[in-house]
Amino acid sequence: MIPESDWRTFKEIHQVALERFCEKILAECRTVCQDKVQSSHSRYLALYDLVHQRYKEMRRVFDPFSRSTALFSLAQMWQMELIIPAELNRFGPETREWVMRVGQPDI
Repeated sequence: MIPESDWRTFKEIHQVALERFCEKILAECRTVCQDKVQSSHSRYLALYDLVHQRYKEMRRVFDPFSRSTALFSLAQMWQMELIIPAELNRFGPETREWVMRVGQPDI
């Protein structure tokens, strides 16, 4: 379980990372909507699929919002580049080490 001081930091970082994730999704949605090569129907279907997929990702990373799942959520945020090194450095050394070890990008 994440230490109390890191939990307080996590609650702040969680909101920042969620906002970044939503901005990325909205940018992807704009790209799909502005693709004039595809028909309107094709764009609608692509947009639906995109939103559905990103919603599943959002739930995996950001829900449930609890102290017992915070480390795993934080590692996924790190892996998805939703938090920056300066934000990760706000956590204690044990939390940082764990997140950097577990949250390695998939290669």
